[in-house]
Amino acid sequence: MIKINHSIKPECLDKKLKRLWELAGEKVLDIEKKFDYKKGAPVFTVKGKYTSRGWTEWTQGFQFGSALLCFDSLDDKEYLEIGRKNVVSYMAGHLTHFGVHDHGFNNVSTYGNLLRLMNEERIKENEWERNFYELALKVSGAVQAKRWTEIKDGGYIYSFNGPHSLFADTIRSLRALAVAHQLGQGLLDENDKRISLLERIISHARTTAKYAVYYGEGRDSYDLRGRVAHESIFNLNDGNYRCPNSQQGYSPFSTWTRGLAWIMCGYAEELEFIDTLPEAELKAFGGKKQIAEFMLKTALAVCDFYIENSPSDGIPYWDTGAPSLHKIEDYLDKPADPFNDCEPVDSSAAAIGAQGLLRLGKYLQGKGKKKEAAKYMQAGLTVADALFDAPYLSDKSSHQGLILHSVYHQPNGWDYVPPKSKIPYGESSMWGDYHAMELALLIQRLGGKKPYYTFYIK
Repeated sequence: MIKINHSIKPECLDKKLKRLWELAGEKVLDIEKKFDYKKGAPVFTVKGKYTSRGWTEWTQGFQFGSALLCFDSLDDKEYLEIGRKNVVSYMAGHLTHFGVHDHGFNNVSTYGNLLRLMNEERIKENEWERNFYELALKVSGAVQAKRWTEIKDGGYIYSFNGPHSLFADTIRSLRALAVAHQLGQGLLDENDKRISLLERIISHARTTAKYAVYYGEGRDSYDLRGRVAHESIFNLNDGNYRCPNSQQGYSPFSTWTRGLAWIMCGYAEELEFIDTLPEAELKAFGGKKQIAEFMLKTALAVCDFYIENSPSDGIPYWDTGAPSLHKIEDYLDKPADPFNDCEPVDSSAAAIGAQGLLRLGKYLQGKGKKKEAAKYMQAGLTVADALFDAPYLSDKSSHQGLILHSVYHQPNGWDYVPPKSKIPYGESSMWGDYHAMELALLIQRLGGKKPYYTFYIK
């Protein structure tokens, strides 16, 4: 399990954060200069160069969002102009993409960051520019909410696999609905029926919490508290839940750690968002107390599972049930080894999960639960301390990735395996790099004077 450093503070990472942003800026400029957009969006690196991989176009927002995060931290307008230019040139199609569950990834990372920067007065106020960002976010939230399956006890935004499929990942696309709701947007359906985006946020979160997450309450033979199923399958004829499944994990009954990390981060930030809303706005959906209770139960379970089932430095292997993990002696009692011959680590899960740990700690801190808050806050900083250093931080100019040892799809064998190795290692992913930057920005905001970093409008 993670050996939590109880003395580390955000400012202890200042030197590492400075180096991370220097490298991030260099790599953003290199990708902008050399990547061929005609091939699609960059997804992951092969031999250090970003390449495309068609499945769904879910990573382009991370590319341009990374430039905007670099502007935020480095205060260099070159990155702002890269972000602005590419958002206008390439992101419009993502706003009306009805075929994916990825609007929170693509559009909140781009249009959302631009609106946030304007709200923080980092970008000069411009009425028409503001209207452009707000309209984009309204459209994105409503389009994502339209991708909906009703079941017996609620509903969910369905994955690109089809209406029967709920992905753990999608909890982070609730951000798109949340920002659109804050901007006054609803979904107008058949016969002008107006659907509340807030209702769909809460319903999807309830469904995911109930079916994708386990609580040690005897649900099945593999019911370990905090375990996560990547995919949940439903019978569309009667609206009943049928079984767990996994697209990118080892099995339905093990935990794919990036799916776990999406849940960790997603519920922690939704807790923060719900906490900002007035009781009157939430009364029709069960009330703030009840909503916060189920979200907190979920966040605590998955964050505890991550802490207990990760190596001592907090960098997880790609699946907690990966079949050859047993060949790595005492793998939970020592730092992860990305160069082993048995199973790959996934640094992108660490980048995402650490943010969830920090946000949960900050939320509990605000509720006066200082002891519990410290556990998660310190665990998040411990993970970041390892992630932002060798062998994970990519300091070679010849490598376009920022964070090394990320994997995309181990079951499908999509990741590059170096010669003489039995497993993939040494490569980066667009989501891993972006979330490492988000994590870095969050830590800076925790320890500095700038506003706390959130996706929602404050």
